[in-house]
Amino acid sequence: MVPAPGSAPAPAPARTFDARAVRAQFPILREPREQPLFYLDSAATSQKPDAVLQAMDRYYSTCNANIHRGVYAIAEQATAAYEDARRRVAAFVGAGSPREIIFTRNSTEAINLVAYAWARSTLRAGDAIVLTEMEHHSNLVPWHMLAEEWNARGTAIELRFIPITPQGELDLSVLPALLADGRVKLVSVVHVSNVLGTINPVVEIARQAHAAGARVLIDASQSVPHLPIEVRELGADFVAFTGHKMLGPTGIGVLWARREILEAMPPFMGGGEMIREVKLSGSKWNELPWKFEAGTMPIAEAIGLGAAVDYLTALGMDAVFAHDRELTAYALPRLAAIPGVRLMGPALERRAGVVAFTLEGVHPHDVATVLDRDGVAVRAGHHCAMPLHEKLGVPASARASFHCYSVPEDVDALVRGLHRTRHVFGS
Repeated sequence: MVPAPGSAPAPAPARTFDARAVRAQFPILREPREQPLFYLDSAATSQKPDAVLQAMDRYYSTCNANIHRGVYAIAEQATAAYEDARRRVAAFVGAGSPREIIFTRNSTEAINLVAYAWARSTLRAGDAIVLTEMEHHSNLVPWHMLAEEWNARGTAIELRFIPITPQGELDLSVLPALLADGRVKLVSVVHVSNVLGTINPVVEIARQAHAAGARVLIDASQSVPHLPIEVRELGADFVAFTGHKMLGPTGIGVLWARREILEAMPPFMGGGEMIREVKLSGSKWNELPWKFEAGTMPIAEAIGLGAAVDYLTALGMDAVFAHDRELTAYALPRLAAIPGVRLMGPALERRAGVVAFTLEGVHPHDVATVLDRDGVAVRAGHHCAMPLHEKLGVPASARASFHCYSVPEDVDALVRGLHRTRHVFGS
């Protein structure tokens, strides 16, 4: 299930969701501490449940070996566990085949893979790429680098941008004009803003892009961990997401792409594993997905990601999203009632569990520092979205973000901490 064009999925859980019972399965949240931890930075990285940690430990303690090469028993076990994780991830996001799932280090590497392997072999001088003003740097910088590379050799790739409205949503009224001249070959857009929480209508964006002959890349770093997603229904050609935001470990990400596109793309990196044959005179590439997985891959991390998607599947992604939405509904009016707080982003029905804000007269870093003294963990800064903050007219913001283990007491602690921050700074 995916959002209908222009809307978010209805937050209707299919099963009972008990966030406190979920929370008890996360060691960092249940172990005794000098003061309670109110973790509100899941958009930066999520915490990990016992199931994920145990799966990785089981690999290291029972079948630690390199994959695809060894014919001895534990090497075959490791290979089976790694490829089983790929199958689980494919099923989780509704891929047509596990061979459409490419393991990377993170979303950033997945987007760079597209920029290097697809764009550099496909684009021609005069082509254009459409991005948005709310992109994370990982979906801006690779395209800046590509444009600079082309400009340095006397050709040109144009970058165009969908602007945002004062409400923090994409102004899609300009998209037909951006696509009208037929020069756009890629539209690359974030699904859920890591600052504003905006759920973008990617199905409609993809429809218009494809009608204009463009491919579509979706940065789903903030959506796959929280929303029920079927990649084939999004209408995209490429989807990037990362394990550490979806209860999995760091160091593992995913690029999903349509198989026919992957088949036509050249490799991203060269070395062992991604080859079928190597001679001094040249090399022949491996089949999908291994053509894009050079060298020793993050085996334990892939296994951990497989456990994470099993965990999320058991919770039910509709229930996870509904829980995020309920906490956001609980947080927004309480934060808005604090004098000097400015909330960023759209109305509740068009946002996910991300709430960015500023506190008048206090730098966001100072806000986060004071909150930390009370065990409240929020992100402060530009959140790798400097152009968006420039558009919003602020150099930085503070951000609270939720996941399946978040509870109302986390929000209550944040509100208390912000009142204390105002008192500390006399605002």
